[in-house]
Amino acid sequence: MKARRHDMSGMDMTGMGGMSSSSPTGLPSLQLFQKMYWAVVGAFVAAATLVNITNYMIYRQRLWAAQHGDPTPAKPKSLASRINATATAILREATNATFAPWVVRGFRLRVPTVGNTFLVLANAATLLALCFYGFNLNDQWSFEDIGYRTGCMSVAQLPLIFLLAGKNNIIGWLTGSSYERLNWLHRWVSRTLLLTVTIHMGYWFGDWAPYNYIGDKIRTDSITQHGLISWCLLLWITFSSAAPIRGWRYEVFVIQHLISFAVFLAFVYKHVSSWPMYVRVYVWIPVALVCFDRFVRAAWMLYTNVSLFHPKPRRNGHMSGIWACKADFTPLPHNTTRVTIKNPPISWKPGQHVFLSCHSVVPLQSHPFSIASIPGDKQMEFYIKSENGATKRFLAHAEKVNMLPANAASAAKTTKAVTIDGPYGRIRPLRQFDSVVLFAGSTGATFIMPLLRDLVAHWQTRADSAPHKRSGVFSQPPGAIATRRVRLVWVVKSRGQLSWFASQLSLVQDQVAQLHSSGADIDVESSVYVTCDPSFTEEQKSQSTTARPSRVVEEQPQSPDTVAGPFIDEKKRASGDRYSEREVDDSNASTLGEGDEKNTQACPDDTCCCTATVEDEDAISAANRECTCGVNPNSNKTRDPNPPVNAGTEIPTNAPSPPSSPPPFTPLMTSPSPSSPANNNATPLHPAIHILAGRTHPRSVIRKSLEQALGETAVVACGPVGLVDDCRDSVVRLSDERAVHKGTGAQGVWFHGERFGW
Repeated sequence: MKARRHDMSGMDMTGMGGMSSSSPTGLPSLQLFQKMYWAVVGAFVAAATLVNITNYMIYRQRLWAAQHGDPTPAKPKSLASRINATATAILREATNATFAPWVVRGFRLRVPTVGNTFLVLANAATLLALCFYGFNLNDQWSFEDIGYRTGCMSVAQLPLIFLLAGKNNIIGWLTGSSYERLNWLHRWVSRTLLLTVTIHMGYWFGDWAPYNYIGDKIRTDSITQHGLISWCLLLWITFSSAAPIRGWRYEVFVIQHLISFAVFLAFVYKHVSSWPMYVRVYVWIPVALVCFDRFVRAAWMLYTNVSLFHPKPRRNGHMSGIWACKADFTPLPHNTTRVTIKNPPISWKPGQHVFLSCHSVVPLQSHPFSIASIPGDKQMEFYIKSENGATKRFLAHAEKVNMLPANAASAAKTTKAVTIDGPYGRIRPLRQFDSVVLFAGSTGATFIMPLLRDLVAHWQTRADSAPHKRSGVFSQPPGAIATRRVRLVWVVKSRGQLSWFASQLSLVQDQVAQLHSSGADIDVESSVYVTCDPSFTEEQKSQSTTARPSRVVEEQPQSPDTVAGPFIDEKKRASGDRYSEREVDDSNASTLGEGDEKNTQACPDDTCCCTATVEDEDAISAANRECTCGVNPNSNKTRDPNPPVNAGTEIPTNAPSPPSSPPPFTPLMTSPSPSSPANNNATPLHPAIHILAGRTHPRSVIRKSLEQALGETAVVACGPVGLVDDCRDSVVRLSDERAVHKGTGAQGVWFHGERFGW
């Protein structure tokens, strides 16, 4: 009789039309289990939305307090705010904590944070509980009913996967997150879907196995065939989305990912075509979500990039022709291209990114880049590190334009029409925090620098709007910013990279000095760490060129040589940039860190690696405050023909070490690479900016800022995975060590990370 039942109904589930009230075992209906799952998902989203609303209210309250003269607007004062601060501190420590990476035969496997792990396990546990509730798993007569249940629960997950993947993300809008910060959850929900689908298939096979019926069903039953094909497609999608595979050939990955998902949905629908409508609707919802996302993106792109929708800029002569955006390409040192869009038709916020397309240079490709400027500049700037694919062609075009004679370099030849899609990305406004600590690794400065400049711009606005000034004392104006202190740390591989933002950094210091002269109680402290240690500043595999990690599905091919956090990550090589600076004096090496020959090691390209960790900047003597790394003293290769000013006298390899007395200080000049055709003039760097050799010690930097804070502190890091993870770990440990908001008086600390890597 059991075999007859399978033969008659099998997986066609024609009898499920009568299961709307109860399942065959008398349990609640399958539709109810699907609703229960979405009730749990909705509860999580609602809780995150409530947190987002609370954060916004705190932000508005702090700005109001700062505007009305409160000296510590970022410090909780009422009983309710103190209780919330204590609960928030405990939750942050728990969710951001992580274990050390697992090292297996030299391969480092990074462990997700506790918060991420909890979300993934909670989703999996909820699904498994709903799949198996009320069943005796050892009873083979229940296998068919479990197969029905797990199939319905698998289909119910499809809308969540697409909700987490869209650029115009409803969940992100409710919870205050951007799509790229939810992409990891999109991948893990897909893996959980593979788990439940495998269980669904396994129980049906287990039900048929005693009757040797598996082969017959696969050969003769179309619904079984569609289900098996769907499982194979999902297995391929999950496998090909793994970081190493995804980063190998990203253009291929994007195309096949889109095609695979479309075919997967088609076969899933054919598999459930005879199921009740309450099951099939979970296939139609993802289709509707994809159409909605594409429609919104297409409409916004049309408005942004067609000049007819911007009549005022056209009248002012800022636009001509059909396209609204025209870009200039400029080559910079270290194989970097600066792309500038003057008078862009849209506004943006610091920390956001856009998808940039230039079809005349790189046809049919769109890549995400962080916006390295602020709206007050009246132009969008992107700094794009050249590796392979599109970024390499951008640099080649910039160098070609730069080589044109002055009379031939007309605007028509030097500018290119580009299209932008965005802006995307979201970060809590930093001006609500008392202190802000910014860490940038290499091209992560494209994300960090606008955040710094935006804070200084708000300081200036507050100063300009001050109603009066008395005796040179800066009185509290009606400005809306609570920040008093900013600490910037930028880790680069070579001093030549400083030319990217030398003028902006120097301008910030000049603006802060002017505000100091007016009596403003503000401060910006900047340090630049120069190191050629490839394991810290630039990952050798799967790295990004601008600012963010992993990318979700994109409709156009995107090469792995562009990025921005969760953006398409780039396969980076050790760049081997060379720069001529003073040789390391062994007598002073101990001030850099460990104090032995390990402080400087020869890289494969014979440059000198500053691998020492600077745990205390204040303990470094003036002689070693500037980077002393240079070409390996044992190398006979030619040195940089254009050494920076203040780089010191070149020392022959057989000459004795120079004396350790500090040289007279002159402003550091950042020089371009000798091979770079542009920017032959050195750019001065402000004397207040510290230049150090070696690696930064995030915990020491953060600890010092926390000890000086009079309210909540924000720590923002953008760069390689190692730097961001070190900053996050430091925030968690310092928060626990200082017993933040637990009666010690220590103020809270919030962390935001944008890391390179998948």
